[in-house]
Amino acid sequence: MKSFSQWRPHPWHGLDVGAEPPRRVHAYIEISPFDTVKFEVDKKSGYLRVDRSVRSSSQHPALYGFIPRTLCARRVGDLMDDAKRGDGDPLDICVISERPISRIEILANARVVGGLPMNDHDEADDKIIAVIEDDPLWSNIDDISELPPALIDRLLHYFLSYKLAPGHPQKVSIGEPYGFEHATKVIEAAMADYIEEFGANPERRKIA
Repeated sequence: MKSFSQWRPHPWHGLDVGAEPPRRVHAYIEISPFDTVKFEVDKKSGYLRVDRSVRSSSQHPALYGFIPRTLCARRVGDLMDDAKRGDGDPLDICVISERPISRIEILANARVVGGLPMNDHDEADDKIIAVIEDDPLWSNIDDISELPPALIDRLLHYFLSYKLAPGHPQKVSIGEPYGFEHATKVIEAAMADYIEEFGANPERRKIA
């Protein structure tokens, strides 16, 4: 039986996590490499909100968004030694594409290869790293170790600098990048955290 939404589905709660998680997931894109401000989905409405202007001169080196129906809570926090909890947001994902993509509020079929263990104010804020599933240049990559080190360095630099503000101490740290094996644990933990918080069928209940 075919199904569709009569209205626009909430991108966090109304979209599927992906075809074969944790390897193949959906990525809802909030920011492109061409954006100079930070956009973030408004949790209540599902529309994009201008979260803040970025003070640094760096721009995101990849598509950036989140995996639907995931949540960084207790289980995700437990996977990071120096974190006290998850950050309470959907699990972030960076998606690498050979071709430049300037549009946002799009869905990308992403192939997960690893991640960055980012700690933001003692909260686990992992950044999953993936490639466009059918990308002619990157689609055969299975693990983060196969990506060019310079690309990982750019991602590290961006996340360590995009919240910098004069006169304010840096409270963000990133550990050693991890491969697909640990990314699997993070994604599965985020899916379990989501179900515990919202249930398996969140579209059937009112999301506050």
